Amino acid sequence: MRWDKEIEMAEGWRGIFAVLQTPLTEVDAIDMQVMARQVEFSVACGSHGLVYPVLGGEFQYLTDAERADALKVVCETTAKRIPVVAGVAAPSRAVATELARSAAEAGADALIALPPYISPASLDQVMDYYRAIAEVGLPIMIQHAPIVPLPPPFLVRLLTEIKEVKYLKEEREPSAHNLTQVIQDAGDECLGIFGGGHGRWMMSEMERGSSGFMPAAQTLDLYVKTWDAFQAGDRAEARRLYNAHLPLINQLIMVGLQVCKEVLVRRGVFENNLMRTPGAVQMDEGDHLELDAILEELSDLIGFK
Repeated sequence: MRWDKEIEMAEGWRGIFAVLQTPLTEVDAIDMQVMARQVEFSVACGSHGLVYPVLGGEFQYLTDAERADALKVVCETTAKRIPVVAGVAAPSRAVATELARSAAEAGADALIALPPYISPASLDQVMDYYRAIAEVGLPIMIQHAPIVPLPPPFLVRLLTEIKEVKYLKEEREPSAHNLTQVIQDAGDECLGIFGGGHGRWMMSEMERGSSGFMPAAQTLDLYVKTWDAFQAGDRAEARRLYNAHLPLINQLIMVGLQVCKEVLVRRGVFENNLMRTPGAVQMDEGDHLELDAILEELSDLIGFK
């Protein structure tokens, strides 16, 4: 079945797209009320789009039913105010295709997928995987992360040979170098390359022509301010904001996604910082004290309830 939704992105999407976290209840169910609250928070922070569920949302630890139900809440709450990019990564072509159909039914505007990520796939199999997802008819973004590395020339092939594959989220190091190569080699066939990695290379990637970034939502307003300053030509202000953000970005990278959820708790969005990921690093007292100091320094740049 093919969804004949028109691809209306001749100039491509740009800006900051929030990667939503998965809020959990005390009994390990997805808290749909908090999920809707996170959507509203992201819109209020100026997000240009939403992404769910991907690695930052612990997608690989959710059931297919949970993924579908939570995405439906995201799409319904967003109500077409900004685009929703649905994560449909899966271990196989068949599962990814089914998730893509479900995402289209939920009202997603585009799809994002890692290549098959459990058993190693050949490049031909990866090509077939994205061709199958493309049959749904929505624009596709490749998520290029370290867990499934692909050669940059092959990324260019995906972008130029499959009509629906229009975007790339580049997270494999050196991400800025990869971004430059794909921009040069893919040309107009690629409508946009977005950065990830919590925006740790944001300044370098903006200088190289990044179309935007996909960070978690906890300090989305600060990412948006940094992006807006750079787009307005105020590189000094963009770098000031970026430098102010780096201590938190460093803690996110060192400790993990629980920091994202903890900041959302402190900002009145989440009820707790519970993780679904088995073996996830848990913040200790020292982490909380460090976060206290970091957020105090950011208090003039982000809001708290």
